[in-house]
Amino acid sequence: MVDFTMGNGHDTAFLSKTVGVSGRVYAFDIQQQALDSTAQLLKDEGCPDNVTLIHASHHLVKDYVKEPFRAGMFNLGYLPGGDKRITTMRETTMPAIKAAIDLLAPDGILNIAVYPGHAEGEAEGKMICEYLEGLSRHKVCATLVKILNSPTSPFFIMVETKPPKA
Repeated sequence: MVDFTMGNGHDTAFLSKTVGVSGRVYAFDIQQQALDSTAQLLKDEGCPDNVTLIHASHHLVKDYVKEPFRAGMFNLGYLPGGDKRITTMRETTMPAIKAAIDLLAPDGILNIAVYPGHAEGEAEGKMICEYLEGLSRHKVCATLVKILNSPTSPFFIMVETKPPKA
């Protein structure tokens, strides 16, 4: 599994516990504060030793993850409790999502949390939706979950790859 935006480590811990001792989780963030918080949370929650913390941008995923993965998470925006001027950016998020879809195993899933309450988040969400709308339904199924009467609320996109043909 891959946590493309580890933040304070909550998604990373969830993925670690989900795959257990026989699984592997790769977690990315550009901020050392995120790696430090995540490492402490993994220790505090007694997570298995199955996580590789990567101090790099999520768009470099193919430099670190060489095999297909079953599930991935993007929690876009900024580090909770961190510097709100440092956010995920379209220039790296879009290549990261494209790489994630390329690496996603058959019958795999990506969850993308988008925060349109700030200018970059709004633009990022629009670009991701436009890209996914253009993909073949025979390759992936992309689903949008959004609160319609609250335009600045976070929304979620699930991207599922098709299972192998029997």
